[in-house]
Amino acid sequence: MPLVDRDITDGYALGIDVGGTFTDIVLAGPHGQVAVTKCLSTHHDPTEGILRGVQSALSDARVAPAAVTRVVHATTLATNAILERKGVRVAYVTTQGFRSMLPLGRYARVEEDRYDIHFDPPAPPVEPARCFEVPERVDHRGSVLVPLDESAVRQVAEQIGATGADAVAVCLLHSYANPEHERRVTEILQDSLPPDTTVVASCDIWPELREYERATTTLMSAYVGPVMARYLRRLQSRLSELGIQAGVQVMESGGGVMSADLAGRRAVATIESGPAAGVISARTTGLAANRPDVISFDMGGTTAKACVIRDGRPDVTREFHVGGKGSFGGRRAGTGVPIKTPAIDLAEVGAGGGSIAWVDESGTLHVGPRSAGSQPGPACYGLGGNEPTVTDCNLVLGYLDPDAIAGGTLALRRDLAEQAVDEALAGPLGTDRAVAAHAVHEIANATMGGAVHVVTVQRGIDPRGFAVVAFGGAGPMHAARVAERFDIDTVIVPPSCGVGSAVGLLVTDLSTDRVLTRPIAHADADLDTMQRTFTDLAASAAQDLGVRLDDPDVEVHRSADVRFTGQAHELTVQIPGTSMTKTDLDEAADRFYEEYRRAYGIQLRGPVEFVSYRVRVTRVVPKVPVSRKPLAADAGSACIAERAVWFREHNGYVKTPVYDRARLRLGDDFAGAAIVQDAESTIVVPPGWYAHIDAEANVVLTKTASRAEGTR
Repeated sequence: MPLVDRDITDGYALGIDVGGTFTDIVLAGPHGQVAVTKCLSTHHDPTEGILRGVQSALSDARVAPAAVTRVVHATTLATNAILERKGVRVAYVTTQGFRSMLPLGRYARVEEDRYDIHFDPPAPPVEPARCFEVPERVDHRGSVLVPLDESAVRQVAEQIGATGADAVAVCLLHSYANPEHERRVTEILQDSLPPDTTVVASCDIWPELREYERATTTLMSAYVGPVMARYLRRLQSRLSELGIQAGVQVMESGGGVMSADLAGRRAVATIESGPAAGVISARTTGLAANRPDVISFDMGGTTAKACVIRDGRPDVTREFHVGGKGSFGGRRAGTGVPIKTPAIDLAEVGAGGGSIAWVDESGTLHVGPRSAGSQPGPACYGLGGNEPTVTDCNLVLGYLDPDAIAGGTLALRRDLAEQAVDEALAGPLGTDRAVAAHAVHEIANATMGGAVHVVTVQRGIDPRGFAVVAFGGAGPMHAARVAERFDIDTVIVPPSCGVGSAVGLLVTDLSTDRVLTRPIAHADADLDTMQRTFTDLAASAAQDLGVRLDDPDVEVHRSADVRFTGQAHELTVQIPGTSMTKTDLDEAADRFYEEYRRAYGIQLRGPVEFVSYRVRVTRVVPKVPVSRKPLAADAGSACIAERAVWFREHNGYVKTPVYDRARLRLGDDFAGAAIVQDAESTIVVPPGWYAHIDAEANVVLTKTASRAEGTR
């Protein structure tokens, strides 16, 4: 039976987010969410955890697999393959004279490396023995300086075959200006190498200037593409065996989704897959709550991520680094592997529920970046871990209910958490168990606050006018304390916050991007050529999506990279409409001047040039509602218990009411200290904060002083 790739609102949709610790599943139908599942990720084979969660969700909701008409997936597979060097054997082919560019690489000595006299640079992304060059040369205008030597290419193909390479990345000098040589090299390699060898050309991946970044992007696409393709075929097959015939769609880094086939061919576009889905979820929550300016705060088991959303739009970057080093979520240029593809601009830190706390030889307490992950997990999981983590400390402090995590599928052992904290933290520090656990909690808050600082203060944005949208399994536990560090007085915790990224997957549309570099001065711009470039890019993107540009559900967004003449780097500005007139061009220049002032705080005007042209084509798909049904009016009291919880305002444990979120109704409100818990997450309402249930079933936390001022 052929796979069906339909988007109809009378069926059911599955959102599947595989994280470092948990795999989250959300099943929604014509009337909203019907099942949510959270289970431990299975790193040896992610499809095992996925199938387990999907079967549980379908069973809980009593939904037949055949009723699922959309499957959207976020995965860390591409990122992990790069960081753990688990991609395929890849060879690299470039212009004669540039063979050593990638092996030499680029590395900036930052953080502790600055002071290491025995500093050893990281291994290059590809071994020198797998780098090859061919005689040819094209200049930056596309003119052929040296014709391609096809016989030399065939010799290179023989050499590559002898290395046993599974994939080949082809990146010739200035191929963005003229791709003929690169395409011909690709054809010869495909004809000469075994048929199962993947050959990737930079002109098909990201034809943009800057050779090093274009080369690393192409190389990483070849490196992880076959791994991604195999994984998605296996996932599709296993879902099909279960009875789900909908084609798998994969979240891409820029905020849209793509088909599994396209994700296999452009795997680098999925590197920030899961975090991007979370930001889309936070954006949806903010707009529904009439708060277009929010800070997305996502804390899971392994990492925490922060992103700024202004006027309902998240910031997007066109280059980011996989791995590398930096401070508090920022990544320094010259570290890690640069990737040139649109991605939602995030700051990420190694502070999650599974982050391990430890004391160094000098007696200093640290939290992360090492994580216990899902195997063996925190000590309290009882799966063999014996090092204390943030989750263990939160359990010791009373924030977590031992029986109310991951939908009750995972019982937490408080005794194991206490033992780990005593032996590894309280003992070496010479302090009380609760004091040590709270110190870990505060250090984690400070680390995550650093990520918020990167995306706000460090970029000239005052965070005090924003609300924090908190989600992830651990985010709502820490959100109020992180907000306090920036005098932010509102935290919004949406329904199903513990699986926020999986919810975000279900509100996405099919999208893909195209770019082409063609530098030209504003004064010399050929409007017909620019219009033709945009048209060709849009047509290519539409072909990838399998849509027509004149379809009513298709949107085309155009932009251009602009810079002052003589500068090396650009800013991206929008080019609205479908035509290209002199007025459009002049208005784009004016938008560049304003963007330059906003970015750098300097008001300048002068000659500019248009460098690269960008098109994003989106197919708006029908979606099921993702709201969560409230319980019946006779659900009973929302306050279900009291337990001892440690708060710094009391310098100890105090009896604290515990609310069942599923029983809270519209308009309910109460003052902190309080705990709100559901099957996937826990919300900590500290003293001095107030909780209110709004019309969207969000739990909205506000500082008590701010609430009093608003009622005067």
